Amino acid sequence: MGKSKPIEIFTPPNMLKAKAGGTGLGLDAAALKRAEAAMEELKTEFAEWMNADVEKLVEGRNAFAKDPCADTHGRLYRASHDLKGQALTFEHPVVARMAASLCKLLDGAINTPLLLVDAHVNAIRILARQNVRDVSDPTTNAVAAELEAQVREIQAA
Repeated sequence: MGKSKPIEIFTPPNMLKAKAGGTGLGLDAAALKRAEAAMEELKTEFAEWMNADVEKLVEGRNAFAKDPCADTHGRLYRASHDLKGQALTFEHPVVARMAASLCKLLDGAINTPLLLVDAHVNAIRILARQNVRDVSDPTTNAVAAELEAQVREIQAA
């Protein structure tokens, strides 16, 4: 055996931390409380925003039904994608699930069956109007599961 060289370990500087000014000492409790208070104030507007997003989805569906082209398909897809993301923020996880299924249905295929689009849009409208938020509701889960199964079947074909 020859002479072994000592192992040298070095830690590169964390430039992101230096630029962000973070000390790593924890969260700013006052900032966290301000953010929570701001969210509480915004919650009063969630229902209005949710209704506006659902209305955009309905408008997108109507335009697609009238003229199923790439442009109207894109509008419908964007509306469903926006709703998928916003619904969780607006505390509507069931609507988010239905919108995610609609996004999968619309993903890339312009020749999407309008009846299945309608089933998704109508389910979303009812859930939003009735303010259904319970992810454990058996009826809602059955409808969502059936819509998702139909989407998988179409994508497999």
